[in-house]
Amino acid sequence: NLVLVKHLIKDQSIPGVYVTLNKPYSIMEKKFTDYRIDTRMIIFIDAITKTVGGKIEKTKNCLFIGNPENLSDISVAMDQAVRALPRQSKFLFFDSLSTLLIYNKVNTVARFVHFLSGKMRVWGVKGIIISLKKESDKELIQELSQFCDVLIDFGKRRKK
Repeated sequence: NLVLVKHLIKDQSIPGVYVTLNKPYSIMEKKFTDYRIDTRMIIFIDAITKTVGGKIEKTKNCLFIGNPENLSDISVAMDQAVRALPRQSKFLFFDSLSTLLIYNKVNTVARFVHFLSGKMRVWGVKGIIISLKKESDKELIQELSQFCDVLIDFGKRRKK
């Protein structure tokens, strides 16, 4: 994730929105800073800190959402964040669909990603959606790949 975001921000000078469902904003901001990513180029949407009882400190570059189950709030926050970015070229990084499946039903996540892919096209953003490839997610990933322009598998090759 860090390599992709660094490439977009440093090499391409593209600002973006990073939706984190796995790690709180405070941890992600530190990781980005340690990896020399300019966090002033990112608006974070944090949908995990409140869920795990973390401390929320008001900040200008993070929107805190109640929990990953509330897809409407995530959607509204993404819309606000994307529109707040100053440049025409921007990105949306969504980490991760697998976490959404813990809090939502498979068909709900599929509808959300279909909606999200349409919004990304309307917004004109480069979109990156991360999902862990699990046997249980195989059907969902096949269904969702219809909405994507490119599907990249970073899985390890197994020796025969």
